[in-house]
Amino acid sequence: MRRTSFAQWPCSIARAMDLLGDQWTLLVLREAYLGVRRFDRIQAELGIARNTLTERLDRLVGAGLLRREPYQQRPVRYEYVLTDMGRDFWPALAAIMHWGERWLTEDRPVRLRHRTCGHETHAVVTCASCGDPLRVREVEAEQHSARSVMLGARSAEGVERSGQGHVTPNGVAVR
Repeated sequence: MRRTSFAQWPCSIARAMDLLGDQWTLLVLREAYLGVRRFDRIQAELGIARNTLTERLDRLVGAGLLRREPYQQRPVRYEYVLTDMGRDFWPALAAIMHWGERWLTEDRPVRLRHRTCGHETHAVVTCASCGDPLRVREVEAEQHSARSVMLGARSAEGVERSGQGHVTPNGVAVR
């Protein structure tokens, strides 16, 4: 079955999920963050089918999150190295990890330690201006897409919008 593409939706979450939204892609990135760079080692760590891993690595390289660097010439073999774009995704993956530890598991198989201070830590999403934690009831989302006609702002928690002026996730305005 072919999946729906969200690559053109006027929503950064939809576009990100179009690229990263399957479980293998996030696990391949997890391995990269843990320092696993070679195809055979990633395949062994995840137990992923080779063709599936090839597809995920090609997608991540094509999107600019990883780059291939040759480490052997005969035959040519590559390591997969995080780019700046790939490293920038780390806070999002750390936040997913923290959420999963809180709500989905009773143990913590991986613990994060902040090298600067030496303490065990977890991801916290904060306001870029004041540093306070971002809580859903304290955030307002404003639509600024050129394709959107949504009026005003709404809470990030989700105030239901329907009727005239409502914009569907694919950017189609309800008149």
